[in-house]
Amino acid sequence: MFARRSGDGFIRCSDGHVRWGVFGAAGVIFVLRRHDGEPLVMLQQRSAMAHEGGTWSIAGGAIDEGETPFEAAMREASEEVGEIPARHHVLGEYVFAPATDWTYTTVVLEVHQHFGASVNFETDAVVWVPLDMVDHRPLHAGFAAAWPHLRAIIERGVSDDHR
Repeated sequence: MFARRSGDGFIRCSDGHVRWGVFGAAGVIFVLRRHDGEPLVMLQQRSAMAHEGGTWSIAGGAIDEGETPFEAAMREASEEVGEIPARHHVLGEYVFAPATDWTYTTVVLEVHQHFGASVNFETDAVVWVPLDMVDHRPLHAGFAAAWPHLRAIIERGVSDDHR
């Protein structure tokens, strides 16, 4: 079992919803371009032990006290899907702020090699899928709401890099 971290815990947010992450939460959507330039994204199937188990989302979790959202996203991702390739760059980020006292920051990170596996109890599977296939899976509600914003960042990043 993993040791409890300072950010672990549910809080009732100012909008009345209960959410994970005392200091908010963060995650990473990994992007990998095929040889033809089409982007693939890594999706994580959440285990029955995780909130909304069985749905597809991204690696992420609670931000610890004193951590930046980026630091938390990278830590959580490495804990859930394995070591992140050293060669990567940030395409952008999207901040979901449904309440005055809680946010979820998603970092959009392009990598240059396949990686990822189920490395802890929170992850049942890891897959790389084309953008058009993301909506064909049962998505975690929070990720589903963020997906249009994340897709726009990915598409903008692809067009900027391949002119």
